[in-house]
Amino acid sequence: MPLLVPIFRPALILVDVQEDFCPPNGSLAVPGGRDIVPVLNDLLKLPFVLKIATKDHHPPDHVSFASNHPGATAFASTTTIVNPANPAETYETQLWPAHCVVGTPGNELLPELDHARVDAVVLKGTDPRVEMYSAFRSPLRDPPLAGAVSDLEERLRAAQVSDVFVVGLAGDFCVVNSALDAAQLGFSTYVVEEGTRCVGGAEAWAETRSLLEEKGVKVIHADGPEIEAVKALRL
Repeated sequence: MPLLVPIFRPALILVDVQEDFCPPNGSLAVPGGRDIVPVLNDLLKLPFVLKIATKDHHPPDHVSFASNHPGATAFASTTTIVNPANPAETYETQLWPAHCVVGTPGNELLPELDHARVDAVVLKGTDPRVEMYSAFRSPLRDPPLAGAVSDLEERLRAAQVSDVFVVGLAGDFCVVNSALDAAQLGFSTYVVEEGTRCVGGAEAWAETRSLLEEKGVKVIHADGPEIEAVKALRL
């Protein structure tokens, strides 16, 4: 019998490339956040079977905003989030400045991003009760909170995606959590190093990279063999 060669059907996920995560005016600007756009636009030109952008899409009363917790300070304070369906399941999350609020300029994808090449936009963080760093789901799993599970996995399965390439902002929060979930869901997963920046800068990226590699996610370069394999596709 002939050997069965695995079918390579890669998808590109651009995580939260939004105004509020970028200088000069973002309320939660990631240093160098805008600088990744040329890399992202180059990747968008490649024959990925699916190209999805995600957006933080928060209501004004979102639990992650320090302004919604009297006496709290953004970047310094935390809060405990409880699963409404299971009070025994909790986790601690950092509080942030209000960001990516629905209907505000900070919620918008960067205008210099090549929107025309994006197949779909997946919204996350829409449930005010829970933080959702991952583009797939919140950390609440027992049971999952229905309002904090996106349709990203469903879209990938429908397109018969085999491999997921992740870029965007921020590397040490939403990118890493999205990549880890993609790997946990069974996709071969890669993070393109030149296509992300971290809230915590170079030190945070070093720690994030180690975590990704420990969990089976490959950190690759934009000119590496994995990207060359995408270029070679004929869809």
